[in-house]
Amino acid sequence: MKEFALKYGCNPNQKPSRIYMEDGGELPIEVLNGRPGYINFLDALNGWQLVSELKKATGVPAATSFKHVSPAGAAIGLPLSEVEQQIYWVADLAGEVAFSPLANAYARARGADRMSSFGDFIALSDPCDVPTARIIAREVSDGVIAPGYEPDALEILKKKKKGNYNIIRIDASYVPQELEKKQVYGITFEQGRNELVIGDDFFANIVTANKDLSAEAKRDLAIAMITLKYTQSNSVCYVKDGQAIGIGAGQQSRIHCTRLAGSKADNWYLRQCPKVLGLPFKEDVKRADRDNAIDLYIGEEAEDLLADGSWQKVFTEQPAPFTREEKREWLSGLSGVCLGSDAFFPFGDNVERAKKSGVSYIAQPGGSIRDDNVIETCDKYGIVMSFTGLRLFHH
Repeated sequence: MKEFALKYGCNPNQKPSRIYMEDGGELPIEVLNGRPGYINFLDALNGWQLVSELKKATGVPAATSFKHVSPAGAAIGLPLSEVEQQIYWVADLAGEVAFSPLANAYARARGADRMSSFGDFIALSDPCDVPTARIIAREVSDGVIAPGYEPDALEILKKKKKGNYNIIRIDASYVPQELEKKQVYGITFEQGRNELVIGDDFFANIVTANKDLSAEAKRDLAIAMITLKYTQSNSVCYVKDGQAIGIGAGQQSRIHCTRLAGSKADNWYLRQCPKVLGLPFKEDVKRADRDNAIDLYIGEEAEDLLADGSWQKVFTEQPAPFTREEKREWLSGLSGVCLGSDAFFPFGDNVERAKKSGVSYIAQPGGSIRDDNVIETCDKYGIVMSFTGLRLFHH
C-alpha cells in the first residue's frame, strides 16, 4: 500500500486528505479494519514511537493512550495491585483471564487519567494478545496500532464499533529517514529526527545535595522523559511505579504545566482513597458515568453531584462530602513520585507545586538563570534533581 485515502483532514472541510510515502515506496502500515482518519494516524504514529522507546528502555511491554496528538497515559506492564484493578475498572476481568504484561500496561495507561483517555487511540509495543483485547473491547476508543495481533484478539477487536473499529498493524522493523519534513502555510520545514536515546546515563548529572537516585527512580524518570518526547510542549509528566499518573501538555507557562499535571496525579491518588473506592454506585451505572461522578466527587464542584435530584441518578444513597481536609490528609501519603520537564524550570515555584503531589525526583534540562533558586528549593525538601542538559520540545 503506497497511499491511504482519508475521509478528511483535521476537520471535515479539509479535503482531500491522504497519507503516502514521499519517495513512492510502500507505507510501513497495514489497515486491518476500519478507516482511520488524519488525527487517528497522528496519534497512532506518535504513540507507536513512544511505546517502542519505552520497551527498549525498560525491557517491559508498554502501552499508551493518545488523544489529540498527546498521550493521556503511558505505562509499562508491571503487575496491578487489587486497588489499581478497582480504580481502572478491570477487577472483574482479572478474575476471568490471566492478565499479560501488555494487558497490565494498557490498563495502567488507560486508567491513570480516564477522563482524558475517553475515545483514545491506543499504541502497543508488542503484538496484541487476548487479555489486552478484552480490556480494549469494553472501553470507548477510536483504534489501536500494534506490530501484530493474535488471531483471537483480532476477532475481538473487529467487533467494536459495529465492525468499524480502526485496527492498524505497523512494521516494527521500519526505520524512517533521518530528515523529517512538514508544511505550514505552504512553507516546508525540515529537521533531523529527534533520535535522542534516554537511558540510565541520561540522569547522571545530579545537582542537588541528595544524590540517592534508585534504579526504580531512574526507570520512572526515563518513562517521564520518553513520554514528554512525544507530548505537545510545553509539557510536564509525573510518573510512579512504571506509569504516567499526570501529564500536562501544550501549556504556554511552565508552572501551568506543573499544576495541570499535578492535579491529574492528585486525582489518580485520590481515587485510591477508601472513601472514594466505597462510593455506593447503582449497579446499572456505566463506567464512563462512574468516572464522571468520581471526577466531580473529588473535585471542587462536588455539590453539583451531591445535590438532591442529582445523587439519586448514580448512587443508592447520598455519599458524605469528601472534605478538603480529608483530601489533604490522604494526599500527604503520596510520595516517591518522579517528575520530568521538557524544558528548564525558570522558578522554584514549580518545585513547590511538585512537592505537593509527592514528587521526590526531578529530571529537567537545567540552564535557567535561576537554577540556584530551583536547586535550593529542591534541597529544602530533600528532592533529588538531575540536569539532563537536553530539551525535549515536540510540536
